Amino acid sequence: MDRFATLDLFIRIVDRGSFSAAAAACGVSRPVATTAIKALESRLGTRLLQRSTRHVRPTVEGTAYYRRCIAILADLEDADCGATGTVSGTLRVDVIGYLARTILLPALPEFLARHPALTVHLGEGERLVDLVREGVDCVVRAGPLADSEMVTRSLGVMEEVTVASPDYLARHGMPATPEDLEGHQMIGFVSSRTGQPLPLEFTCGDEVIEVMLPTRLLVSGAETSATAARQGLGLVQAPRYRFIDDLAKGRLIEVLADFPPTPTPLSVLYPSNRQLSPRVRVFVDWLVEIIGSGILPRS
Repeated sequence: MDRFATLDLFIRIVDRGSFSAAAAACGVSRPVATTAIKALESRLGTRLLQRSTRHVRPTVEGTAYYRRCIAILADLEDADCGATGTVSGTLRVDVIGYLARTILLPALPEFLARHPALTVHLGEGERLVDLVREGVDCVVRAGPLADSEMVTRSLGVMEEVTVASPDYLARHGMPATPEDLEGHQMIGFVSSRTGQPLPLEFTCGDEVIEVMLPTRLLVSGAETSATAARQGLGLVQAPRYRFIDDLAKGRLIEVLADFPPTPTPLSVLYPSNRQLSPRVRVFVDWLVEIIGSGILPRS
């Protein structure tokens, strides 16, 4: 392996805490990775990694070297991009599934045409992944975010809506105010952070009230929640853009439109301990561009 490839391998070993995972990510065998790191340590005359049967950690010297390696490879990528005007490589992103399919994919051909040397590895998920350990460059997530060591860039807010199927409303009635929800039930969307179902939210003037209704179905996936609503299993709240077609075709009906849920922030996140690479920079700027252009419908 050449020196830059070895630096990349070393960074991945530290990030993943594993020779095997890092070797697979670099497309080499475990023995090749082990030999390369031993040669690196021999050349430097110091031990960079502490190895155990379960984990690999950097030494004090390894931690300092790791930080310099990140800066060096980032500077090299910036230099290549500046010299050629071309962003290249593989960009690994993780996006909310429905948003990926309905918002990003229709606009993605234009983005790829701008950057013909760039490959996008698009993952779908709802959970907040460990970007560094899982080798993901950035994620797009909805909702308030816990404090973390990631940089967060706002993409705006999404209008939320409460919906139910015509069949459900025929059985339970159309409420006029949140106080009329007695006897109703909701589809319980389980929080990945607490493991508990989230309450419904309703804005009443300057006040936001939370209502926890009985539920006979608990789900952890947004698409499952939407499908369950179409099947008449209860009230559900989600960004309006998810239900534009359902509302237009009458498969779902908006409930308590005068008492909307609070809007949901949409954000892109990337590690704060990494210099922002050209790949991530152009992708984040593109996200801001397409989301800011009103691509998320509000009605």
